[in-house]
Amino acid sequence: MTTLRLHPNDNIEVVLTLDPAGSGAAKPVPVGHKIAICDIAAGALITKFGQSIGVAGSDIRAGDHVHVHNCIFRDDLSRHREHSNATPLPLPSRRHFKGFKRANGTVGTRNFIAILSTVNCSATVCTAIAKQANLTLADRYPEIDGFVAIVHEQGCGMSGAGTEGYETLKRTLSGYQNHPNFAASLIIGLGCEVNQISAYHQDNAPKTHYMTIQSAGGTHAAIQAGLAICETLAANAAQLQRQTVDVSGLVLGMQCGGSDGFSAISANPALGIASDLLVAAGGTSILSETPEIFGAEHLLLSRMDAANAHALETRLVWWRNYAAMNGASLDNNPSPGNKAGGLTTILEKSLGAVAKGGQAPVAEVIEYAQKPSRAGLIYMDTPGYDPVSATGQIAGGANLIAFTTGRGSCFGSKPAPTVKLSTTTALYNAMTDDMDINCGTVLDGQVSMRELGAEIYETLLNVASGEKSKSELNGLGDLEFAPWRLGAVL
Repeated sequence: MTTLRLHPNDNIEVVLTLDPAGSGAAKPVPVGHKIAICDIAAGALITKFGQSIGVAGSDIRAGDHVHVHNCIFRDDLSRHREHSNATPLPLPSRRHFKGFKRANGTVGTRNFIAILSTVNCSATVCTAIAKQANLTLADRYPEIDGFVAIVHEQGCGMSGAGTEGYETLKRTLSGYQNHPNFAASLIIGLGCEVNQISAYHQDNAPKTHYMTIQSAGGTHAAIQAGLAICETLAANAAQLQRQTVDVSGLVLGMQCGGSDGFSAISANPALGIASDLLVAAGGTSILSETPEIFGAEHLLLSRMDAANAHALETRLVWWRNYAAMNGASLDNNPSPGNKAGGLTTILEKSLGAVAKGGQAPVAEVIEYAQKPSRAGLIYMDTPGYDPVSATGQIAGGANLIAFTTGRGSCFGSKPAPTVKLSTTTALYNAMTDDMDINCGTVLDGQVSMRELGAEIYETLLNVASGEKSKSELNGLGDLEFAPWRLGAVL
């Protein structure tokens, strides 16, 4: 068995490889899990990356498996802020990609047309229009990437303007309406819903068309009218061509899902390096999933000014109260798959999740689906649930998603393509059709962490320039629009 100690102050090591079968080892500790490297008394801290991830629930002997049976979550563990003195990464030599310049100054990495529903009552019509348009129009206009139905379960049976749930939905749909990866948008309502279509009439959104099913004369009439509009939009969008643009036009949303014990050792820190390179070149990276930074927030707070630190701390208090109000704890976040992959507590999982943010200063803390006001590393408050979190990032302007996984997530998104990063070579080989980059090469000793980060950065620019990601080739992304639902359903 080979193991890895991640920090001199750690009292555990991570199992990298197992002894050959038949070697006589009883109950081998699974790969990615932790073993004690010294005796740990009951109640003592268990440390990984030099940070507390829990306390020993009973006496643990050197060599014992350390996991959910003897490592206990406690949210009052002391954590301290340290001033970040990381050395900035050198400016990458490649600082351009090929994208679609939009009239408002943003840059698209894809050239889709959106059909958005204001309410669930118009979801079927929107889906039918997108399906028929992809069957009858897409081949005639190969210059566009297709038609995407953005549908959801909300829009009525809710309180109106000014309430948290309504404003969150409106901000999310407006973000998709004006997303740079959409050349144009058709918004369809029923006509009598709370989320009225008039809320999306904007003077600065000339590329948007509007229609209600009731004014169109019913379902069939609305579908036919929508198809006619889509043909006009497609003809216009087909005139657009990719141009060489500065990397400042790239907005990267970073996600991790199906994490395992290797996420924090390979894929996440490598993505962090790619993020640092993007930020150094003038681009924007968005880190999110607030329940999954809980316990590691000090690593971000040390890289923020006072105003941003206060904003993040305020959201963490909100999340504690939100979880408690619903009879939950933030330590409920790690899934059965996370635990099977070696993650024990939310404190441990969060240390890996924060690694995606690299070492750059945090330029801004923003709300769910809010657009950043500046370039750099941005923190957006979102749930940890990947589809909901990624939806918020895309609504905020992310035109590309990078998604790390250790257990094998099959997530994809539209209109922003998703690039998948596997934590291990074993996962990459098992799910080659889903994984774009094998981050297990750093564990195998084939590349350095910096080399892997540079490879990820290059891949991101290639996909932004039109190269298809594995999730796109698999046709994923049509069902992953999942806006955060807040407030009462009435």
